[in-house]
Amino acid sequence: MNLDSELYLNLIRGGAASLAQRRQEINDLNVFPIPDGDTGDNMYMTIEAGTHASGNTLGEMADSVSQGMLLGARGNSGVILSRIFAGMGKAFKGLKQADSKQFNAAMKAAVEEAYHAVSQPVEGTILTVLREGVAAAEGSAGMEEFFDLWIAGMDLSLQHTPDLLDVLKKAGVVDSGGAGLLCIAEGMRDALHGDVLSVMPSEASASPAPKVDFSAFTEDSVLEFGYCTEFLLRLQRSKVDLDTFDESVIHDWLETRGDSLVFFRDGSIVKVHVHTMDPGAVLTKCREWGEFLTIKVENMTLQHHENHMDERFKRTGKALGIVTVASGKGLTATFQEMGADAVIEGGQTMNPSVERFLEAFDNVGAETILVFPNNSNIILTARQAADIYDKSKIVVIPTHTLGEGYYAMANLQTDLPLEEITQTLEEAAKAVTTGSVSKAIRDTAEARTGEFIGFSGKDVLCCCPERPAAVQSLAQKLSAQNSDIIILLQGADAPADEASQLQNDLQNTYKNTEVILIDGGQPVYDYILVLC
Repeated sequence: MNLDSELYLNLIRGGAASLAQRRQEINDLNVFPIPDGDTGDNMYMTIEAGTHASGNTLGEMADSVSQGMLLGARGNSGVILSRIFAGMGKAFKGLKQADSKQFNAAMKAAVEEAYHAVSQPVEGTILTVLREGVAAAEGSAGMEEFFDLWIAGMDLSLQHTPDLLDVLKKAGVVDSGGAGLLCIAEGMRDALHGDVLSVMPSEASASPAPKVDFSAFTEDSVLEFGYCTEFLLRLQRSKVDLDTFDESVIHDWLETRGDSLVFFRDGSIVKVHVHTMDPGAVLTKCREWGEFLTIKVENMTLQHHENHMDERFKRTGKALGIVTVASGKGLTATFQEMGADAVIEGGQTMNPSVERFLEAFDNVGAETILVFPNNSNIILTARQAADIYDKSKIVVIPTHTLGEGYYAMANLQTDLPLEEITQTLEEAAKAVTTGSVSKAIRDTAEARTGEFIGFSGKDVLCCCPERPAAVQSLAQKLSAQNSDIIILLQGADAPADEASQLQNDLQNTYKNTEVILIDGGQPVYDYILVLC
């Protein structure tokens, strides 16, 4: 059996369908017993973005799949997943179809590409599961045998991931990224045997619709940014010859009527995302080729207002711009006050995509843009966006927590050379200790369901029946007495009076340390302690 473009797309769709059914199961394989697991969601949204690909040859199809996943990639697991299929795409370049030997070579290329995507590869993760699975299938006689051996090898590797990472062993779980990849592989094998579940553009892959502030566009406003226009167009036989129609005619016309164009053809369906001043003209023109299945048109002044961009959302044209990531109105406002030109909504459980970063870079428009991901699971996504953006110089400051991002921005000196700015910010981020408090959702050796755990990095440091006691215990464990400043970020679920009392209690306990309370409004984490 040879692999052609149609079969390859079916494999991708089969993998996406399999993961769609088990994404919550993958989310639940969370190291910490708190509700912040999002690996399943990130991997699903990444691979789902590749299911709309098109191409006449295997090489063209694989490249289209890779591009779709690139823009849809979210979180570390999503970025690595996108690089797996990018490696396969490179190996299939120029091929009309692939035999079993070429397919084996493509899978080895996928392993290499995935490892290269991570600056410091860690064994016991999705990387190990992929590598050991491919090694187990080496020398297979055909694709069916390859998938059987690959899946068996990954399954065995996955069960051993806790032996390689103590954090997994302590939590009593296997690696979530590896589990997600295994799930995808099983769906691909089903598709190879002709069993493909339907995977079309999924409403489940979208984030919940934000509440729109209509006051951002009043009776006296002037439309400056146009409309974000998205639709699915079903090509009609009565209007075009489906066998010979070249969809590039639509693509080329749209390029003359807007920007930020994202365009895919999937069989007789064309998916379009474009920013335009005249959506009516776009929709009218596209009906020359087909009829609409879905349409979404949004005023970008409102859209950008909800995405917490700078007030007028213009390309600044200035020398240095700042893009940061945060969730919660208080934290968003705080970063804006500190000079952020764009605050991307995101964080734990809602990692922004590569495309979202690209949009932010476009809208800031500075010569150089500093990026503060503020989450270890977002750094790879930010770097991938930086690698493909060519309109500005993008510098990613690898801030792993909101605390690191806050303190780094507080130390920003824009009058220094860029190299010194970068060095100063990275040193400031390293000088911060961040701890978090959240409610446990399952029993572990270190936590009890319904109680509050305090942790820093991957280490659970305390577990207390009450939230304030967990904060106090966490501060003590983190040696808060050695800090000059304690920043207490109040979460969305923490009452204001409790937070105020906590600030007073911490100030009384650590008299030589200044305690600053900020109503961050962040989800998941009831309190975040930033020790400077």
